[in-house]
Amino acid sequence: LGSWNPVTGLNGTLTDRKLENNMRGVVLRVVTVLEEPFVMVSENVLGKPKMYRGFSIDVLDALSSYLGFKYEIYIAPDHKYGSPQEDGTWNGLIGELVFKRADVGISALTITPDRENVVDFTSRYMDYSVGVLLKKAEKTVDMFACLAPFDLSLWACIAGTVLLVGLLVYLLNWLNPPRLQMGSMTSTTLYNSMWFVYGSFVQQGGEVPYTTLATRMMMGIWWLFALIVISSYTANLAAFLTINRIESSIQSLQDLSKQTDIPYGTVMDSAVYEHVRVKGLNPFERDTMYSQMWKMINKSNGSENNVEESHEGIHRVRYGNYGFVWDAAVLEYVAINDANCAFYMVGNTVPDRGYGIALQHGSPYRDIFSQ
Repeated sequence: LGSWNPVTGLNGTLTDRKLENNMRGVVLRVVTVLEEPFVMVSENVLGKPKMYRGFSIDVLDALSSYLGFKYEIYIAPDHKYGSPQEDGTWNGLIGELVFKRADVGISALTITPDRENVVDFTSRYMDYSVGVLLKKAEKTVDMFACLAPFDLSLWACIAGTVLLVGLLVYLLNWLNPPRLQMGSMTSTTLYNSMWFVYGSFVQQGGEVPYTTLATRMMMGIWWLFALIVISSYTANLAAFLTINRIESSIQSLQDLSKQTDIPYGTVMDSAVYEHVRVKGLNPFERDTMYSQMWKMINKSNGSENNVEESHEGIHRVRYGNYGFVWDAAVLEYVAINDANCAFYMVGNTVPDRGYGIALQHGSPYRDIFSQ
């Protein structure tokens, strides 16, 4: 734009140069990792370069159109975001930038302090939070669901009681036969006694006229018993149907950390893994949620409940009893777009970091991209 010194002053004019012209003719090599909905393969024709789509690709295309650069994109060889190794080097997407095999790294890449030590990041372009993907309870149709409020033994006792009371009513009427009206076709047989007791139990009444005092006392007690049983059955059936409508008791990460029936984990050595580990092992962390989550995630040194890639975690949720802890944006996309609507996602509503574009350490494009 110009130069300035204390003798001659300003040499030149302060003109506003558009950013579009700053990177025309520049071809950047971009490394990425497939992660729905940030980066997905849209076209894969044999013999031609793969075409990609997704939220991160839209951001990259917008920058390319605005700044004027072109880019060549490829997938990280190990399909990982990157983590420090024992020898101090990095693998994955971050490793490609550290070893200067790529100029830009973009995907569902979160900004963390460890990564900022080895690469540069632009300003965050989207907030980040952690969530858990769970499988919805399977809804099955049971033709015997009406029997569920009572145990099988209780149903057997009720059936036995109906038979016993019917027999007692028959014996009482056999010892002291009731007086029947002239022309009455009803008889006090054992069959009729059983039918009368059963009809009164299901509140349908009966046709046999029992006029003796002993029989009426017996039936009065039986009706009171039937009222109590029917009321208990109705209350238990309503509670049973209500409980079945509750999808899951896990409605937050706090609920997830307090239970052990559903094992859960994340991608081994990922940013989420390190995030839970750091907070879980921090003795000054007030919230005990992360320490409880770390116990489950680190079970058997992390080999039991963790996976190597995110699609493996989604597969375990679909076909097993498992919860997958990962980026909330990714899990929400999976849950919404699942063809069978088999998933639901719960997460932390407070973002604690963000997604950014990674560049080589000391890259001259960082400030331009951040604008």
